[in-house]
Amino acid sequence: MNELTIHLQPHSGTSLYEQIYGYIKENIRTGRISCGEKLPSTRSLCRYLEVSRSTVEMAYEQLLSEGYIEAVPCRGYFVAQVEDLWHLETAPARDEKAGPKEKKRQAYRFDFTPNGVDLNSFPYNIWRKLSREVLLDDRTELFRLGDPQGEYAFRRAICSYLYQARGVSCTPRQVIVGAGSDYLLMLLSSLLGRDHVIAVENPTYKQAYRLFCSLDFQVCPIRMDKRGMDTRLLEEAGADIAYVTPSHQYPTGIVMPIKRRMELLAWAEAGRGRYIVEDDYDSEFRYKGKPIPALQGFDARGKVIYLGTFSKSIAPAIRLSYMVLPETLCEEYERKLGFINSTVSKVDQLIMCRFLEEGYYERHLNKTRALYRGRHDQLIAGLKPLADTCRISGENAGVHLLLHFDDGRSERELIEKASACDIRVYGMSDYIVGEPGREAVILLGYANMPEDKIKEACSILCRIWKK
Repeated sequence: MNELTIHLQPHSGTSLYEQIYGYIKENIRTGRISCGEKLPSTRSLCRYLEVSRSTVEMAYEQLLSEGYIEAVPCRGYFVAQVEDLWHLETAPARDEKAGPKEKKRQAYRFDFTPNGVDLNSFPYNIWRKLSREVLLDDRTELFRLGDPQGEYAFRRAICSYLYQARGVSCTPRQVIVGAGSDYLLMLLSSLLGRDHVIAVENPTYKQAYRLFCSLDFQVCPIRMDKRGMDTRLLEEAGADIAYVTPSHQYPTGIVMPIKRRMELLAWAEAGRGRYIVEDDYDSEFRYKGKPIPALQGFDARGKVIYLGTFSKSIAPAIRLSYMVLPETLCEEYERKLGFINSTVSKVDQLIMCRFLEEGYYERHLNKTRALYRGRHDQLIAGLKPLADTCRISGENAGVHLLLHFDDGRSERELIEKASACDIRVYGMSDYIVGEPGREAVILLGYANMPEDKIKEACSILCRIWKK
């Protein structure tokens, strides 16, 4: 073959060498240029196409590197044996009539999601500044594999913060840093083994419930009373691990009182191999009184495994969570799982470490807490016209509250009325394992909705829900 008829387009936006490479590659793949066939020399092809020789050489070099052609010394370029090459084919356009359409989530004008975080309050400038400083400090060591449990300085900063803010007593050896609570719970399951019965609160945080079920644990939902998980039912269930959110139960908002906490600790101490997993997911946000100390701070026998996260207070995408093991489990962890590398970038850990140590996190929390309190107060005020229609609970902490309707209307009816007015609200039944109760309970989150929108949405809800 002495020439290739390639219609080059100099002004197409694609370089000439890419056009030559693409033409030859496509013809080899489709069989128009067969295996073993000789290609024109770079000199003859550049003269024929009226392009520079370097352009043709670049195209041939690319084809060589991908294995489509071979260079034979003193003879030239030949098409390689390509029948067994793996080709990435372009997926054909899907005919929506031929199959089910992908379900799109409806966008609402007002969305009271209980999982919201106000990303407008994210400290972009500070985060950018700390990122630059971290990257300038030590460019070589920064990109080596770090400590499997997380960077020591970061774990030390977490210990200091937890002691001051949550009353958690721990050392850096007890702290394990991971990319999200899901990962840490999976790590914990590998540490403890699957031969356990896990009790979860009911209503519950469904993500944890689904995770435990997917890991083949026997999971027992335990009904709650006004004080939290009922320890009498916990004993009857035969569970040996209790997963709880005592400082602000999700989703009911119940704060577990000290008496119930002591009962829970007594249950754990009464049986060998029993543990309490305390998920302290949003303890930073409390608007009345002092923050509730963590259950871990009352633990004298090494029975509480503490989980915390920065995702709820800063941004979900940061994926910075941590687990505090009892001293009694540290040696077992090092022996069984010490080889597993941290799933969080060393860069992100060191940025967050400085964010904590230099006081930025405390200032960010104060700012965010004030922002959420304003929205919380606006929501409470906006719902006052419904005082004789429903009861509010779970307020004064977290980023959502609950409305209880006992007038015979169903959650579905209330949700559909709101949806018809372009407002999304959430039902408690989504968080209940088993048969939901008769009372209709609606969750309203306020973290990512400005006060003016909360006021407007409340006005509409009061009009359509008031009896």
